[in-house]
Amino acid sequence: MKKFETLKRIQDVGVVAVVRAENEEKAKNIAYACMNGGIDSIEIAFTVPGAHKVIEALVEEFGERLLVGAGTVLDSETARIAILSGAKYIVSPAFDLDTAKLCNRYQIPYMSGCMTITEMIQAMEVGVDIIKVFPGSAFGPSFIKAIKGPLPQANLMPTGGVSLENVDQWIKNGCIAVGVGGALTKGSKEEITETAKQFVGKVKEARK
Repeated sequence: MKKFETLKRIQDVGVVAVVRAENEEKAKNIAYACMNGGIDSIEIAFTVPGAHKVIEALVEEFGERLLVGAGTVLDSETARIAILSGAKYIVSPAFDLDTAKLCNRYQIPYMSGCMTITEMIQAMEVGVDIIKVFPGSAFGPSFIKAIKGPLPQANLMPTGGVSLENVDQWIKNGCIAVGVGGALTKGSKEEITETAKQFVGKVKEARK
């Protein structure tokens, strides 16, 4: 899958499910539930032991139907392991130059966590595709408008602090997508599917 196709799929739906699954079976169950609710982008956090095996299992199970990425990637070594395991995009809680270079080398989208305007400019200068505003809970949706003033060209995706109650505000203020963890991925498969549908619906409504 080409880089621009990956980015377009993420932007089209507007929601990335952040998954911290302890095993492959749990990750697959969450993935099925999210897909049934209209969310086809899953970020597997590398805080979980054996995360690369979970990525491999999801890629083998779903193929192109599911856009599997790697999250909580702190360095280029981990990013390379994730890419070799089949990850289609890399997400970090902070900006790392070596990871940006590696992802550019292999044409894999990189979303680096940033909190300040300075960090965001530095990240964009080396080709970071989407700025992960993290932690979003530290600022709230109004912070997006403040960023968009001096950086209207920035592609922003908050993670942390995104809920069904405020997702519309994040989108209306200028985010191209949002990352959602526990507010989406906790509960039964039926509950996750229903929550996913609500998130997708609210994003669509906010974009009108």
